[in-house]
Amino acid sequence: MAGGDRGSSEAAAEAELRRGFETLAVARPDPSAEVYEVRLNRPAQRNALSPAAFAEIPRAMALLDRLPSARAVVLSAAGPHFCAGIELGGPGNPLTAASKGADPAAAAEGLRRAILGMQAALTAIEQCRKPVIAAVHGACVGGGVDIVAACDIRYCSRDATFVVKEVDMAIVADLGALQRLPRVIGYGNAAELALTGRKITAIEAKEMGLVTKVFNSKEELDAGVAKIAKGIAEKSAWAVMGTKAVLLRSRDVTVEQGLEHVATWNAAMLRSNDLKEAIRAFLEKRKPVFSKL
Repeated sequence: MAGGDRGSSEAAAEAELRRGFETLAVARPDPSAEVYEVRLNRPAQRNALSPAAFAEIPRAMALLDRLPSARAVVLSAAGPHFCAGIELGGPGNPLTAASKGADPAAAAEGLRRAILGMQAALTAIEQCRKPVIAAVHGACVGGGVDIVAACDIRYCSRDATFVVKEVDMAIVADLGALQRLPRVIGYGNAAELALTGRKITAIEAKEMGLVTKVFNSKEELDAGVAKIAKGIAEKSAWAVMGTKAVLLRSRDVTVEQGLEHVATWNAAMLRSNDLKEAIRAFLEKRKPVFSKL
């Protein structure tokens, strides 16, 4: 992309972010850090996922993917709870709308397309080239677990609880938990949570590997995750994005295929200016200054 085109694309992304969202709050809390926060912002509804949320999450992720000043993303929530899952019975619920109709085949296809659309909305978190770090507090239920599972790194406060609730609602979890959780916490743990609908504490989530660290309070969680995200954002963006891409690719293929993929990746990326700068900085005993995206 030419310099002028890149600048206009960045300006367009920033302008769209400034227009705001109905269900999210997207901001750069610390001007000195190239970190953006995406906050679920329906506290009165315990951040339940409405049709508008399913439309806005992929939009926000796509904008931050394009924005050079966003080198890491923190996904958090406003109010006392992280997410109560999918909003039930609200106006415009895609599952309710899609299941209506005289023709059962048409209704089934409409429902299938609605589910695929909601799946794609949460997969957008995973597909964002920038690392997305979940900061969870309070209750994280159903679709909230799907969101967390799509993030790259997960942290929580001591009051956090997690539950895969769908089996108690007489449905099969279909937004990613059954596909992603076994890779994060192992098949046995994922099966137990999904089949029993059991609520687990922050400590249990840490023991299972669902979260990396438990902070004592939401304030400590916010400060700790901001520090971690800033540290990641200060590294070479090409190395960070490449590491995420290779990790995701390697998750779904054999070890041999993953090694082949990273060899091909590094055949191009080992020629980057950032690598030269990292070596110079190491030899000169100073902090490296990496190139902008």
